[in-house]
Amino acid sequence: MSANHRNYIVFEDLHRDHLLPFVFTKPVAEIRIGILTIREKWEKWSGQSFSHLTQEYLQEKFPLVSGEENIVINGSVTPNASLVSEIQELNCNEALVRENLLVAACLDRFSLENFGRQIPEGCTVKQVRADFRHISKLWHIFKFNGEELQSDFSLITAGRTSQPISTTNQLINPENIFAEEGARVECSIINASTGPVYIGRNSEIMEGAIVRGSLALCEGAKIKMGARIYGPTTIGPYSKAGGEVTNTVFMSYTNKVHDGYMGNSVIGDWCNIGAGSNTSNLKNNYTLVRLWNYATGREEETGLQFCGLFMGDYSRCGINTMFNTGTIVGVSSNIYGSGYPGSFIPSFSWGGAAGFETYRVGKAIDTIGNGLSRRQLEFTETDKKIINRVFSLTGRYRKSI
Repeated sequence: MSANHRNYIVFEDLHRDHLLPFVFTKPVAEIRIGILTIREKWEKWSGQSFSHLTQEYLQEKFPLVSGEENIVINGSVTPNASLVSEIQELNCNEALVRENLLVAACLDRFSLENFGRQIPEGCTVKQVRADFRHISKLWHIFKFNGEELQSDFSLITAGRTSQPISTTNQLINPENIFAEEGARVECSIINASTGPVYIGRNSEIMEGAIVRGSLALCEGAKIKMGARIYGPTTIGPYSKAGGEVTNTVFMSYTNKVHDGYMGNSVIGDWCNIGAGSNTSNLKNNYTLVRLWNYATGREEETGLQFCGLFMGDYSRCGINTMFNTGTIVGVSSNIYGSGYPGSFIPSFSWGGAAGFETYRVGKAIDTIGNGLSRRQLEFTETDKKIINRVFSLTGRYRKSI
């Protein structure tokens, strides 16, 4: 069967829990790294549409589409030309693997129905020849952001011409800067000598901002006046960034508008960082950072000296909040008050260094709905079901605090 008549799916393997809390509310392939989500990367590289094989409680929002012949691709693997070529050469009931990692397979309808997200029984196994990036740990999202941003930039801008950028700006290495239609940039300094700068459709860099690439400013996103942005940083769709930011990924609809430092961090969808809040990304004794891991239920070594904050979707913090090096915040938590809260804050937690109480799920849903309505978006019944399920799944972590 030709590639154009195959059905394409991104799946989650058994290592998915290492990417919590971000994948409590979305499939692995909806993680944004570089300019695009992992699913969007595969769609652009292959020219095909993809559906998701994900957790049961997410499947209503991210439905699976199956066909007679299905290419299933690991949603934590990012594409490149060599890897895409190898996948497209697969025959039915062949699988591409690297050691014990299933990268992709071509499955008939029956095999897909019995697919256990591991190397399928009965498949001819082929070893992957291409190099690729495997996003299997939380810190990989910011660690590999520069390489993915460069890859996405080359893919998106190939053969295209940037929209003109106002002469009020000071541009360094302007051939490495690309502005989409509707982008607005005035009286700013943009240095693209250290990496590309992508300025998305209807996005804005306000007066006095200083940007050092690489940077992805996605559709509708804004950099506020006087901001200092160091790459590689991604400001996802309809997000806002201000103050000082270094090597951070904001997923989408997230605000860090005011002064305060954030570095080597990943912030989920619909989060808000209060004015004057800061993240530590370096320990005072310069030792390597340890990070809570949902999959193992304990801290693990990251091998990194610089590692900041990981905040799940719909969470936020009040003004002047301080986060320790290597802090994990779950889904829909609200952190405030003086002092440093712990380095692991479970989902639906309300409080700070003085202690936490449970953020009741009904109130959390009301708050999330209010936030979406401010952007003229609806918090659907399907979304509410997901939040209720995440509340149930994360109850055991709240007992620990």
